[in-house]
Order: sequence, then structure tokens, then C-alpha cells
Amino acid sequence: MSSEHFEAIHDSFRVHYEHLQKILEKLKDLNGEERKKLLQDFDEKQLEANEMLVQMEKELKCAPPSFQSEMISKLRVYRRVLVNFQSETRNVFRGTGLLHENIKKGFARVEDDQNNAFLSQRTLLLDCNQSLNRGTDSIARSHHIAAETDAIGQDIVEVLGGQREQLERTKDRLINTSENLSKSRKILRSISRNIKRVTPSIS
Repeated sequence: MSSEHFEAIHDSFRVHYEHLQKILEKLKDLNGEERKKLLQDFDEKQLEANEMLVQMEKELKCAPPSFQSEMISKLRVYRRVLVNFQSETRNVFRGTGLLHENIKKGFARVEDDQNNAFLSQRTLLLDCNQSLNRGTDSIARSHHIAAETDAIGQDIVEVLGGQREQLERTKDRLINTSENLSKSRKILRSISRNIKRVTPSIS
């Protein structure tokens, strides 16, 4: 919410509110065409004031909760005041067709604005739900990938464990082979010494 925008609308509404009060005071003392013109001006200002209330309500949807609660109460008071203004004009000019028609149009336009605001909120809610669903699907895919990665890691650990055992066995065989070779060399050296001893006696 733009606080400056809200304050600007609020200030404009107060100007309209004061103007409507002055018109009501003048209406009681006027007759004929002057009264009709002033009544038409009242209807236009009252309609604009209602539209400002709708705009302020839209702005408050994104406001902090504390400020939102305070201003919503004020807007309700403003709306009741506008309704009272309309009642006063009916009492002063009961039976004037122009008043009834303009007030009816004003209510219709306010209702249209409220319906449009509701549709905008519904569209926003649907978009949020779609985004939430996409986020949920993404998390599910991430969990699946993590599970697959963990399984692959376990397989690699098992393979490495098996390779380690093979290397240990190969090492043991090499050690045994080395010991056998040492024994063989000792036997060969012993045979060679015996041959050398036997050879001179034959001569």
C-alpha cells in the first residue's frame, strides 16, 4: 500500500464531505431550478465520495493490521454519514425524480466497483493457489531426486566396500606370494651350495 496515495484519497474525501455538508445546508433554502442544480451537484459529489471509499478500502487490503483496523472503522463511519446525507436529501426533496435516479445510479456504480474488486481478489487468490501448487510439485520432485541420490550413494558405498575387500584379499595373496618366493630363493641357494660342495670331491 502507498501511504501517500491513501492519504491523498482521504484528503480528497474530506473535501467532498465538507462540500456535501454545505450543499445540504443550502438545499433547505432553495427552490426551483437552483434547487435542482444544487441537487445534481450533490449527487455527483456524493457519488465521487462513494468511489473514494471503495478506493481507500482497496488500498487498506495491503496495509499493516493495526492501521488497517483503525481506518476500516473510520470508513464505516464515513459510509454511514453518506447514507444519512442521502436520507436528508430525500426528506428535503421527497418525490423529486432526479434525486431518485441519480442515487440509484450512484449505488449501481458503487456495487459494480465492489464486484470488480471481488473479482480481482478472486483472480489473485487463484493465482496464489496455482503458485502454491507449483511450489508443492517442485518440493515433491526435489524430495524424489534426493531419495534417488541417496540410493545411488548407498550403492556406491557398497561397491567401494566390495572393492576394498578385493584389494585386501589381493594384498594378502601378494604377501603370501612374496613369502613363497623368499622360501624358493632360500631353497635354490641351499641347492647351489650343495652342488658346489659335491663338485670338487668328484674331480
